Amino acid sequence: MNDDGRSLCVVVHDVAPANWAACEWLLDVLARNGDFPTTLLAVPHFHRLPRSAGFERWLRTRVARGDEVALHGFDHLDPGTPRAVVDRLRRRVYTRGEGEFAALDYTAATQRLRAGREWLAELGIVPAGFVAPAWLMGDAAWRALQLQPFDYTCTLGHLHLLDPRRPAAPPRRIACQGQVYSSQTAWRRQLSVIWNESLAWRQRDQPLVRLELHPGDDRPSVSRSWQRLLSRQAATRRVRTLGDVAAELRTASAPRSP
Repeated sequence: MNDDGRSLCVVVHDVAPANWAACEWLLDVLARNGDFPTTLLAVPHFHRLPRSAGFERWLRTRVARGDEVALHGFDHLDPGTPRAVVDRLRRRVYTRGEGEFAALDYTAATQRLRAGREWLAELGIVPAGFVAPAWLMGDAAWRALQLQPFDYTCTLGHLHLLDPRRPAAPPRRIACQGQVYSSQTAWRRQLSVIWNESLAWRQRDQPLVRLELHPGDDRPSVSRSWQRLLSRQAATRRVRTLGDVAAELRTASAPRSP
C-alpha cells in the first residue's frame, strides 16, 4: 500500500438479517483480498421483518474486529406516493420502492432516525454516520438529519460532514462518486461493469473513492469487476472506514487555537 494520503472506503449496504448470508459472502471475499476495515450500513427493520438476536450478535463481533456500523434507514421502504413521472421513475423503478427518506416529512424522518439510533444503542453501538437508502433524501429529511448527532452522511456523489451544533450551516462536501453495481439483469450488469471501470479511471487522482457493495454483487461478472477495482485501488490507497475519514477531515478543517 502506498499511503500518500489518498483513501478507499469499502461500504456494504443493506446489512440486515434477510441479507446476512449475502453480506457474510461479501465480507469473506473482501477478507481474501486483504485485511480491510469495512463500513457496514445496517437496517433495523429491513422490509419490516423481525429482529434477529443472532444477527445482532454477529454485528457486534464485526465492530470488535474493526468494522464500522452506520445507520441505513429504518425499514428501507419508501412509504410515500410519487408525484409525477420523473419522481415515479426515480422512486419506483430506479430504487424499486426502497428510497425510504426520499419524501418523508420532518417529523417522520426524525422519528426513524431516533429509532435507528436507539436500536444501535441497544447493541452498544454509537453510529458516526447515516446513509439514506438509495442515497435519497428530501429537504425535510436533510433538516431532520442535521439536528441528529451524526458526523457524516453520503449521497451518491459526495461525503458530507455534519455538525448538529450548526444545523443551519451547509455541510462540507467531499467529492467521491460511489462505485456501485446494478446486478438485476445481464445488460445492467454489463453496463455497470463498463461504467465503474471508467469511473475508477476518472477518479484515480481524487483523495477519496468509495466502493459500494450490495447483496447480489456476487454475480460472476460483477464480482470479478469489483475485486479488480479493489485490488488496484487498495494497492495505492489506504483502506479506511467512512467514519475514520470523516473524523480526520473534520479535525483537519477545525480552526486552530492561537
